[in-house]
Amino acid sequence: MSEKNFSRYTVTTALPYVNGPLHIGHLAGVYVPADIYVRWLRMKGIDVLFIGGSDEHGVPITIRAEKEGVTPQVIVDRYHSLIKKSFKRFGISFDIYSRTSMDIHHETASDFFRVLYEKNELIVQENDQLYDEDAKQFLADRYITGTCPHCGYERAYGDQCEKCGTSLSPTDLLQPRSALTGNIPVLKKTKHWFLPLDKYSSWLEQWILVEHKDWKSNVTGQCKSWINQGLQPRAVTRDLSWGVKVPLAEADGKVLYVWFDAPIGYISAAKDWSNQTGKDWQPYWKDSDTRLIHFIGKDNIVFHCIIFPSMLKAEGSFILPDNVPANEFLNLEGNKISTSQNWAVWLHEYLDEFPEKQDVLRYTLCSIIPEAKDSDFTWKDFQSKNNNELLSIFGNFVNRTMVLIHKYYEGRIPEAKDLRSDSKDVFEQINTLIRAIDESLEHFRFREAQNLFMDVARAGNKYLTENEPWKRIRDNAEHTAETLAVSAQIMAKLAILSEPFLPFSSTKLFALLKTQKMDWSYLNQNFLIESGHQLAIPQFLFEKIEDDAIEFQVQKLQKSAEENKKSTVMNVEEAKEIITFEEFLSMDIRVSTILEAEKIAKTKKLIKLLVDTGLDKRTIVSGIAEQYEPESLIGKQVVVLVNLAPRDLKGIQSQGMILLAEDADGKLTFVSPESLTQNGATVK
Repeated sequence: MSEKNFSRYTVTTALPYVNGPLHIGHLAGVYVPADIYVRWLRMKGIDVLFIGGSDEHGVPITIRAEKEGVTPQVIVDRYHSLIKKSFKRFGISFDIYSRTSMDIHHETASDFFRVLYEKNELIVQENDQLYDEDAKQFLADRYITGTCPHCGYERAYGDQCEKCGTSLSPTDLLQPRSALTGNIPVLKKTKHWFLPLDKYSSWLEQWILVEHKDWKSNVTGQCKSWINQGLQPRAVTRDLSWGVKVPLAEADGKVLYVWFDAPIGYISAAKDWSNQTGKDWQPYWKDSDTRLIHFIGKDNIVFHCIIFPSMLKAEGSFILPDNVPANEFLNLEGNKISTSQNWAVWLHEYLDEFPEKQDVLRYTLCSIIPEAKDSDFTWKDFQSKNNNELLSIFGNFVNRTMVLIHKYYEGRIPEAKDLRSDSKDVFEQINTLIRAIDESLEHFRFREAQNLFMDVARAGNKYLTENEPWKRIRDNAEHTAETLAVSAQIMAKLAILSEPFLPFSSTKLFALLKTQKMDWSYLNQNFLIESGHQLAIPQFLFEKIEDDAIEFQVQKLQKSAEENKKSTVMNVEEAKEIITFEEFLSMDIRVSTILEAEKIAKTKKLIKLLVDTGLDKRTIVSGIAEQYEPESLIGKQVVVLVNLAPRDLKGIQSQGMILLAEDADGKLTFVSPESLTQNGATVK
């Protein structure tokens, strides 16, 4: 935690993009840790504003709307409602869950842009962008498809190839086409406003790498990489109809780029909260005594640590984030979560299929939060976490204590006089664990904190088991009374401690104790409930999850995988347009041999090859690094299109294209001669 003492906290969570529902990857990476942290702050009596909201602008929404024949507003209304309801059912305790299609957001984002414009913090550049003459509009990145210059995938988007993962610009694509009309777009000049990130490079380096060097290593590492590569001006406007209109007369037909307006959504959400509650939003965004914390996934690090802080710095009136505890990604049953392939556990479906088991999913996800590296959710682990930990440790201790107090003392907490040494020891052990939980939560170590919480329940179980009150009641009633009195106090501590991690179970446990909820300060006491206090009738906090429920979920996923595999096999790429024999002869395709191969630094996909074509020895860059090790390629004969125009890839001039075949699973196979063939032999 920052050394400074803060008067209040503003905690934000990444705004989910509303072109689909929530899945467990979102929850584990952002919303579960954020909610644990905020609930803990509130229990400590800290003033906190917890902000969430829907990100409702951008091209994917317009594309989905066009496919369904509806307006973008219909799409965002549908998913905003579903997401907001799912968060509430799951217990994510936002103070405000807003949205970026609201007037208050459009006004806030426009005002923010206007301030930067009037302070001359933006620069204007005119450049060439792809334009569809039939549609009479400039094409956003996702409205352009073409062949990836890195791996040859023929349906890459203008911003990224989804096969090899390489980030692209629309003009990088080979044979680009408009997704609107299928026409070949033309280059046309257009004017846009840019945020000169390079202007803030030195400041960012000092602010992140020196002043906030205690941030998580995955955050500072990514920031350092971006800064070292050299920051460039970034467009804050784009030619599009859906979004926040640029508030300039000369910018008709342009909107604010979604990356620019979305983080401003945190500020407009605070204003929305202010309008609903009558409270002043400004201290939470403009008072230096406020600590601002962003909870995000690793794909948003650059936006929240470099771009948004630069925007705030340029504007000048807002506080800057004090910490950005970004997490890595969650996988599912050993594979990446894929919304397009339905390889996901959707929150709204989970809530319907596992009623009143929100805490089981919260507990499982907290135990595998990808804090330092990607982690994996499996249904078997989910079942084990419930049956072997929540039920067998926490729930078992509570149930045994409740049943014994009802059996021997009619449900009233017995009196404990002078405590035995083992009773004092268990309190000391638990109080040590509580201090460790505090420290772990302060430093965003949520997995560790939850495990320490379960250690409190383990300590209670051990204490109860070793003292065997069901046996000692016959020969030493005072011993049994003390054991159960102490166990009841441990239950009360667990009721408090479980609130951040298991809020539904905490509420249920306080109801069993028949007492009002207590805040974190009560944990300083050992005896929280007086002797003679009447407890409720025992009820189980958790129930066993049977194998058939887990098997249903596993089969559900497997069915999705099989359906997608069939779809992939059936959806063979359509045949291209017929070409003439003369056009085929214009392609110079020759047998070649790979002489040298090495991976290109700072890329995942690219390998630099030196190839003997029989005509010459030339360099070719190929996107095959994830499937082939460089040393395995040396001496291999391949087929090369040698008269392809050279292209500059990562500063290397690639002179040709190696031909490969791609199967339904995305596996790449070289097209090679059947037997050893002379280099330069032509393919006819």
